[in-house]
Amino acid sequence: MSVGLDVLMDNDLIKDLVDVAKDSALLNGVLMRTKETPNSSEVVTYAPFTLFPSPVPKDTFHQALAVQTHYNRLVDKISQDSSFLEEALSTTIKVDDFTGRLFNIYRHVLQEGKTQSIVLGLNRSDYMLDQNGDGSASLKQIEINTIAASFGGLASHTPNVHRHILKVAGRLEDSKRILDNNPSAGLAKGLAKAWELYGSERAVVLYLVEELQRNIFDHRYVENELWKRNIPVIRRQFEDVAKTGFLDQDKRLFVDGREVAIVYFRNGYMPQNYTEQNWEARLMMERSMAVKCPDISTHLAGTKKVQQELARPGVLERFFPGEPDVVDQIRATFAGLYTLDMGPEGDKTVAMALAKPDQFVLKPQREGGGNNLYGAEICQVLEGVKQSTERMAYILMDKVQPRPVHNYLLRLGTPLKLSTCLSELGVFGAYVRHGQDMVLNECAGHLLRTKSDEHSDGGVAAGVAVLDNPLLV
Repeated sequence: MSVGLDVLMDNDLIKDLVDVAKDSALLNGVLMRTKETPNSSEVVTYAPFTLFPSPVPKDTFHQALAVQTHYNRLVDKISQDSSFLEEALSTTIKVDDFTGRLFNIYRHVLQEGKTQSIVLGLNRSDYMLDQNGDGSASLKQIEINTIAASFGGLASHTPNVHRHILKVAGRLEDSKRILDNNPSAGLAKGLAKAWELYGSERAVVLYLVEELQRNIFDHRYVENELWKRNIPVIRRQFEDVAKTGFLDQDKRLFVDGREVAIVYFRNGYMPQNYTEQNWEARLMMERSMAVKCPDISTHLAGTKKVQQELARPGVLERFFPGEPDVVDQIRATFAGLYTLDMGPEGDKTVAMALAKPDQFVLKPQREGGGNNLYGAEICQVLEGVKQSTERMAYILMDKVQPRPVHNYLLRLGTPLKLSTCLSELGVFGAYVRHGQDMVLNECAGHLLRTKSDEHSDGGVAAGVAVLDNPLLV
């Protein structure tokens, strides 16, 4: 058990600190709506967070930040390689309807010809620290999110909360170790650069959103960074685009009479986000002159199947010829990844998973948290599909085994208790390419999320994990 701070304090002090922490979260804008209703900004509480920051090894933290610009380049290179995407997803699109629908849009755009040479990527690469036999820890990527990567806004406001808690707890020196972090500004910088390149001061950034959005403040912090730069922002749903959107003769996109410079997808990553009308709206946006964040090829580059294919020997070298150091830095973060395609290799993966299910994670082609399968669930699913092409909708990954820590997880309506916790480190990336020129490529900040070890899967939005800060050790 690793403990970065002495969380086993006097109970009365802990209760006092909890009150201070909740008020500090509200004062510092670490906020979330309490209800999913269209107009509930009056019903606001603190977003869930840890009472104390969690320990993260300094070397692995800086490793995650250092490799992010390479991951930005990798995602961008994949998005431009149609033969790789065709090959990598050829089996998946036969059995996974959602990925297949996305791929149909991709093919349509390829056939018609891309109309926009500006590419904007805002992603988040998520990691856990795998415990080695000698007690050291290795950074292992869980996934990379290329669409609607969230919590950059709230993560910009959590450092001051933990600094204040530690000061009140009499830990002044520890409070100074909480890192500055401003993903809001970093993500907005990418949006602003793409908007500037689009070249119309009247054109807007369109946030494509759900009707019901508890995590509204996370959106707003990035949005406000754009308004500071006098960049106009509107928020619309798929249905609004379908109803009022159109392309002019130059394929410029207009929604509600406003020219759209950037479509920033904060929705559209799950099957339930789409009706037939919404699929048509997605196609219209992808065909348009608007910069898409992400465009359809970048969306597909973030699929689990692509993640698994990248781990094959020689694949990274395809994207980084003559750059062995970059290949080594990226490959060092890979956990074991295994195909479930039909054939001897996939059969071997099935047998391996059924023999030792607790050592693996079964991952479908889904985003949004709460979709992965563990332990007995793996056996249940694979026993049902092991002889069927349906198994090709999944990949198998080694289960990362992080070292647990103790902390208090503060969530509205949840009794206070000391929990055994696991943390996941996310690193935000922002890049802009104009034609063949990468004009922006940056690490945009970090995010630490922590959950009780009672839960195998799920993020903050799913009600499982909470926001945290790294305390480097």
